[in-house]
Amino acid sequence: MRIAVFGAGLIGRKHAELVARRGHLVALVDPDPAADALAQQLGCAYFSSPEECLDAVHLDGVIIATPNQLHVKHARLCMSYRLPMLIEKPISGQASDARALVAETEAAGIPILVGHHRRHNPMAQRAARAVQDGDLGKIVAVTGHFLLYKPDDYFDVAWRRRPGAGPIFINLIHDVDLMRFFVGEVAEVMAMQSSEARGFEVEDTASLLFRFENGALGSFVLSDAAVSPWSWEFTAGENPAYPNVSASAYQIAGTHGALSVPDLQLWRHPQKRSWWEPIENRALSVAKGDPFERQFSHFLKVCDGATPLVSAREGLRSLEVVEAAKQAAATGALVRLDHS
Repeated sequence: MRIAVFGAGLIGRKHAELVARRGHLVALVDPDPAADALAQQLGCAYFSSPEECLDAVHLDGVIIATPNQLHVKHARLCMSYRLPMLIEKPISGQASDARALVAETEAAGIPILVGHHRRHNPMAQRAARAVQDGDLGKIVAVTGHFLLYKPDDYFDVAWRRRPGAGPIFINLIHDVDLMRFFVGEVAEVMAMQSSEARGFEVEDTASLLFRFENGALGSFVLSDAAVSPWSWEFTAGENPAYPNVSASAYQIAGTHGALSVPDLQLWRHPQKRSWWEPIENRALSVAKGDPFERQFSHFLKVCDGATPLVSAREGLRSLEVVEAAKQAAATGALVRLDHS
């Protein structure tokens, strides 16, 4: 498969290095001339624009890792060449644009894999399978945390102190997508936000409530101004840039058992279900695997006709939940989602 990567920023470079290592990278696209040096290092062609690349080389697929607001524009360019795509999350900067893109790609039969790489993590897949297999019974509640401290100099860049740059918009979509993966579609959202910790225009902390379509209730607390080990970043060990600790980021509770994730501790009463009775835990076994490697292997199969694990519509629905959370936090109102 001959693959091009659009975008040579932090995540685009990660994709490009992986694709080159696997022997599939034929082109790197970025308007910054400095990306030419990276292309030479990786042994592929360099182009300053997607149009130039698509006109010049034959491709089997494209990874779009450009800024969020350009995802739809670049996806439509690839559609005109009928190219399968891996689009980094979020699928678009706005759900309205994403809805239009989803309708167009589904009508044209052009596959899109959205880059929610955590769904490719074996730990996340094992947790989802435990829920689907009924190990927890009927799901009653789920809780999650994204609590960590972004260093003060992170906010030396002015746009990170302004509305739209807080953890609801930047970080929440990762966790929302996993909670949907574990529990199902979100029907209603309520939220509160605060900027008390740092005093910037943008929120630094938020608390959310979810009602899922299957009747389960959920809560999620996120902050980029709190020192804590409770986040997927610290507990999953996916990214060596973060310390790895033994803790959990999510807890899923059902009528017959509970599961913490990603440490995969399954809790059940061995005999009678009762708060008076002993409760025991055991760790679910799972093989290790790099989610980015697994995601790219899956994308190669998508380029060859396989159904995407995280389709464009799946990416849209996670984005819709985040937009609902932003609306709920800003207005204080309950926001209902319509997935029709």
